[in-house]
Amino acid sequence: MEALLQIQILGGPVPIVVFALAGVCALYLLLRRPTRRRLLTSAIGLLAGTAVALGVYALANRTKAFGGDLTLEVLGLLIATCAAIGLAIVNLWDSRWWRKVVAAVSIPVFALAGGIGINAFYGLDKTVADALGIVVSKPIDLPNADTGDAPPPDRPLYESWQPPADMPAQGKVGTVTIPGAASGFQARQAGLYLPPAAQVKNPPLLPVMVFMLGYPGTPNPEMITPTLDRFAAEHRGLAPIVIIADQIGNGRDPACADSSTYGNAETYIRKDVPAWIRQNLHVGTQPKGWVLGGYSNGGVCAVKYTALDPAAWGTLVAVSPEEFPGVEYADRVRADVYGGDAAAFEADKPAAILARNTGRYAGVTAAVTTGTEDGGFGPGTRRLADAATAAGMNVTLTEIPGAGHTGDALALGLAAGLNTVAPSLGLAPPAPPPSPTP
Repeated sequence: MEALLQIQILGGPVPIVVFALAGVCALYLLLRRPTRRRLLTSAIGLLAGTAVALGVYALANRTKAFGGDLTLEVLGLLIATCAAIGLAIVNLWDSRWWRKVVAAVSIPVFALAGGIGINAFYGLDKTVADALGIVVSKPIDLPNADTGDAPPPDRPLYESWQPPADMPAQGKVGTVTIPGAASGFQARQAGLYLPPAAQVKNPPLLPVMVFMLGYPGTPNPEMITPTLDRFAAEHRGLAPIVIIADQIGNGRDPACADSSTYGNAETYIRKDVPAWIRQNLHVGTQPKGWVLGGYSNGGVCAVKYTALDPAAWGTLVAVSPEEFPGVEYADRVRADVYGGDAAAFEADKPAAILARNTGRYAGVTAAVTTGTEDGGFGPGTRRLADAATAAGMNVTLTEIPGAGHTGDALALGLAAGLNTVAPSLGLAPPAPPPSPTP
């Protein structure tokens, strides 16, 4: 079962094989001796499939079943998939037995190809487990957590660090269980990334980052491992130790809050996860070296929690954050999470929290990113960055050319965010001042 869950569906041979098989099946179902009856039934199958796709698309967008509106690109893939299935169904009649067998086999093949194609468009779920929201356990040995009474380093790490000969070239990833001791929240296993510098015999006190992915999704560390490894390679093995925490649980979106409906997701991230880090990881204690980050849904949670706890989180990396939790299904969040209390819902939005606490954020360095092609969430991200700036955070907003709100926005946005905060974390020298304008 575990081997099935870990099958790669984003890249690799499986999508190629499935698409090729789907193409062969479609070609076979189309190539038959034409008669008026067969042409009519084929047209009916294709049109019926298209109508079903349009209905699914409209229903999904109306109910926000997938967390937000499906794009026109997804609609095109849905139409191709459902039309092909409709063609297969009509081939079950007025045909020889072997054509019936091919038609029956084609139905799941077309559905699988469509699912893989839609997943490839978003570029987020790498495995079957990711697509199903399942975390595959991969236990990892934790480094020595004893930091003793080590004072903050008198020089930034990029100046004092000399990589030892035994340092591995890449980071190490696995899963850990972070219990909801204070919150009672039923979180899935968290991911853990140990950069090369954390794996040596006497590791330095590295910064730590708690990173949250989007909704729906899984806290799979492999989603961001390539980006983290590239950053470490560019900084002589130095990078934050990263916890990929689960702010969602196994149900619907808790909207970065505590509620009787979905559990105490906020307390879990703000209390349980930091307590586990202090007990189990070899990291510094200075707020500047504690990074809270996230992508999309996780990004807005990171902004909210940093706004609430600027003394705990000195650095923020928000990659394509939503303007506020549940922005695309606000009525549902207001009803389910806040019990219909509109005032409480408004007061808990990140912009409102930031405004109430203006002047408390002088020590917070924030990197916010958005894709230039992210028409759905980009404007809200920019407004959120403006609110953080107005409240006193040191905000850098980076726009990722050509990126929407998919996998490229995550990979490129996280890379840009890490590069922005690297100097304040002591992992890179300060950026040179801009040249004066003539």
